[in-house]
Amino acid sequence: MSEPSVPVSELPHDKQPALRVMPMPADLNPAGDVFGGWVMSMVDIAGAIPAVRRARSRVTTVAVNSFVFKQPVSVGDLVSFYAEVSSIGRTSITVDVEVFAERDPENPVVVKVTEARLTYVALDDKGRKRPLPAG
Repeated sequence: MSEPSVPVSELPHDKQPALRVMPMPADLNPAGDVFGGWVMSMVDIAGAIPAVRRARSRVTTVAVNSFVFKQPVSVGDLVSFYAEVSSIGRTSITVDVEVFAERDPENPVVVKVTEARLTYVALDDKGRKRPLPAG
């Protein structure tokens, strides 16, 4: 269930988005909102970016620890995905992703639409999990 649309004053200025994208009409569900699976796939891509940088190798998604849809996403929204490593294991990297939508260019408003936590595992060149390199 989505929460009432509560605008956020602005996007986080102390962070750079891992990914920014504008959904297209082909990304809509029958209700006219952007399909949740599209949002989930973009979150997975955004979360993998800092995981790959930290692992210095391929990674694979092993868990979606949490995923909360707070607001629907609409065609025309500019959607920003902020991803940050939250914990490191021997072979795994957990990443928090926050998603914001910039809406209505004539009267701009920013709303937080999704937040998620995903875990990735570092892979070697044969696709087997491997230990993360030091720091």
